[in-house]
Amino acid sequence: MKKETLDKLKKFRPHLPAGRFLKRLDYYIIKKFLGTYVFAIAMILSIAVVFDFNEKMDRFMSHEAPWHAIVFDYYMNFVPYFANLFSPLFVFIAVIFFTSKLAENSEIIAMFSCGMSFKRLLRPYMVSAAIIAVVTFCLGAYVIPKGSVTRINFEDKYYKQRKANTANNIQLEVDTGVIAYIDRYENYSRTGYRFSLDKFKGKQLVSHLTARSITYDTTAVHRWIIKDYMIRRMDGMKESIEKGERIDTTLFMEPADFLIMKNQQEMLTSPQLSEYIDRQRQRGFANIKEFEIEYHKRIAMSFASFILTLIGVSLSSRKTKGGMGLYLGIGLALSFSYILFQTITSTFAVNGNVPPVVAVWIPNVLYTFIAFYLYKKAPK
Repeated sequence: MKKETLDKLKKFRPHLPAGRFLKRLDYYIIKKFLGTYVFAIAMILSIAVVFDFNEKMDRFMSHEAPWHAIVFDYYMNFVPYFANLFSPLFVFIAVIFFTSKLAENSEIIAMFSCGMSFKRLLRPYMVSAAIIAVVTFCLGAYVIPKGSVTRINFEDKYYKQRKANTANNIQLEVDTGVIAYIDRYENYSRTGYRFSLDKFKGKQLVSHLTARSITYDTTAVHRWIIKDYMIRRMDGMKESIEKGERIDTTLFMEPADFLIMKNQQEMLTSPQLSEYIDRQRQRGFANIKEFEIEYHKRIAMSFASFILTLIGVSLSSRKTKGGMGLYLGIGLALSFSYILFQTITSTFAVNGNVPPVVAVWIPNVLYTFIAFYLYKKAPK
């Protein structure tokens, strides 16, 4: 097999144009890499779907979820979401499995015997990683969030309620120098209780409104109805008081600004996330770290394809007596540790003082050093 492979590879050179970036052997590796990647996704997700359905079947049946909704609203959006989420794992499995087979069949030895360097061998792998990175980013930033809206709404209706119906101690800036506060908001009645609105000119308070309740008017955008109110206006040493039963006003806020459901950040595309983060930061809303983490993680996860591909090729390109079992085990351990480490650093960002962009990129930086070390130790 070794001699036949060597003779076969030697025949490539005379028939290939010298200036081509990708040659016939490169297309062969790209095809095998991407094919193994897709096969790994299909195999693992088919098992995940079976286990997920077995776990949630009773809830689906008790809530009388229609089969059409289960298949198309839930699982047709479940599969892309988890495929994208565990893309680093699938990349690692594909690289380790395919490259170990090449090494086991002495094909990599034959390539090196023909004068191909390890750096040149990496070219088709990096092209494949670039394709996966672009697809992963586009899916995560633009396509999957739209499907997540349908999937999470399905879960909220037929599996477990996830939408927030109440909020406490709400404080946000609704306009320049205008701070609104609601002690408690109940979404079923769209009413907030113990409301106050403070207006500042510079650092000086010029108006202070208090009211028993405030109700969101769904017939118009940003329209609120304030009931049983009292307004204190301060002008230097002068002060005036106005009372009334009802006043209709426009405030630049909506219930969606403070009724944040779990995993709501997954339902926004990247442009929507960026806009939402900027708007909430301007209003002084503090609970946006999870949104910032999601925004930066979509970019960092795309770059992970290059790092994990380099680690996988460096690990499995050497022929050993034990076959691919050892490298597959090491690859799985590294890929799972990458996902785990990313989760841990994200938790530090949410509960600690680590900036979200730093927390998200820490695993990539660490595993870049690991990739560089393994690259230096790889057979040349």
